[in-house]
Amino acid sequence: MMDRLQRLFQPDSIAVVGGGDWCEQVILQCQKMGFAGAIHAVHPTKNDIAGIRPLRCVGDLPAPPDAVFIGVNRHATIDVVTQLVQMGAGGAVCFAAGFREAAHEVADGDDLQTALLAAAGDMPVLGPNCYGFLNYLDGVALWPDQHGGDRVDSGVALVMQSSNVAINMTMQMRGLPMAFVATVGNQAQTGLSEIGKALLANPKVTALGLYVEGIDDLAAFVDLARIAQAIGKRIVALKIGRSAQAQQAAVSHTASIAGSDAGADALLARLGIGRVTSLSALLETLKLLHMVGPLRSARVASLSCSGGEASLMADTAIGTAVSFPPLTSAQEGMLRRVLGPLVALSNPLDYHTFIWGDEDAMTATYAAMMRDDIALGIVVLDFPRPDKCTAPDWDLALNAVYCAQAQTGRPIAVLSSVVETMPEAVAQRLVRKGILPMCGMPEALEAISVAAGLGGEMVMIQRSLSRLKLRQAAF
Repeated sequence: MMDRLQRLFQPDSIAVVGGGDWCEQVILQCQKMGFAGAIHAVHPTKNDIAGIRPLRCVGDLPAPPDAVFIGVNRHATIDVVTQLVQMGAGGAVCFAAGFREAAHEVADGDDLQTALLAAAGDMPVLGPNCYGFLNYLDGVALWPDQHGGDRVDSGVALVMQSSNVAINMTMQMRGLPMAFVATVGNQAQTGLSEIGKALLANPKVTALGLYVEGIDDLAAFVDLARIAQAIGKRIVALKIGRSAQAQQAAVSHTASIAGSDAGADALLARLGIGRVTSLSALLETLKLLHMVGPLRSARVASLSCSGGEASLMADTAIGTAVSFPPLTSAQEGMLRRVLGPLVALSNPLDYHTFIWGDEDAMTATYAAMMRDDIALGIVVLDFPRPDKCTAPDWDLALNAVYCAQAQTGRPIAVLSSVVETMPEAVAQRLVRKGILPMCGMPEALEAISVAAGLGGEMVMIQRSLSRLKLRQAAF
């Protein structure tokens, strides 16, 4: 099953069939990403698409392409898929809409989807009604639009049932390395679970994030969770469907059945998949898993140079699994020697500004807060706007975090109170130095709670669907 999708997701050759702006964008984005393989365009009349002279028909391709973006209308799509199968192509993205997801609007939607499946046979097809995928490891962009990502050496994978949400996620500026972003459309043939398994099998993928509207195949979803557990990689999901409006939108959008929210909670918990409540929390949790891995607990040490930030941390943690263990007498002794008599010692700690700008003192303070039963240290640090301000003292604080992490061997995150006060360049620099950047207190503390849940004892996945006591329809 993994091999079936490997050629599509890691192609050596790409073909783009169609002549609209969408098709031109696929070629431009592949060129921009530095795709090293062959790129062919196919169109019956145009003489230039993004600087490439098109071939006149699919049959003119010099060799079976590994990956094909099909950007023609829904009726012509069936013929193109038929030709690709006959020549032995690796797989295709079906961009056109108007199949089963639109059956309530177009009379032939069901019939066209049946024809598409018959034509595709065993050749993988993503969609219909999807944007395709981005492979930031190899510079592949079967993607008909702009995106905000960069090439990476390793990172997380995202599989999403909304192409527009997927586009938005590529625009994140939180320092999260993304290895793959894939959309599934209405999952006519190749579903979210199969794609997730294929991407997790890549050794450069560290964790999997899902945006789920509905599950098309419960058995495959259970198998995805089982495989993730077996290879030691974690899955985090944002499952929509809490409201009746969201459930209805899922049906009209991708032909998915959103199902009951209680059923989703039970299923995800049973399978050991972390559930988050927002896109921001999804990104922060994936970043934590990529940089640190699952946490053994939600016990954290929080440090800031402001009483207001210390209070915010304590209040924001209410309702989460995050806890702030009290300081030991040994910690109090170390901190008192560095901070003096005027600082109230506690966790969360407000170390005031007495030591601000003193790298050695900050290093000693950060290190003193870490002990073996602390899963994660957090230094709350909001940065000045880089377009209007300078921040030399903040560099000293970052150096202190790096040194304290090295001395203690415990992970220490740098957390901005809101996402706007963590410049992307700073977040990227922290990632390169092996320090976890986190953005926004609520989403960061939710991420810690979820990562701690994933770091507990491995969830036993029961193979029998009857023993799950959850049916596909309930989801």
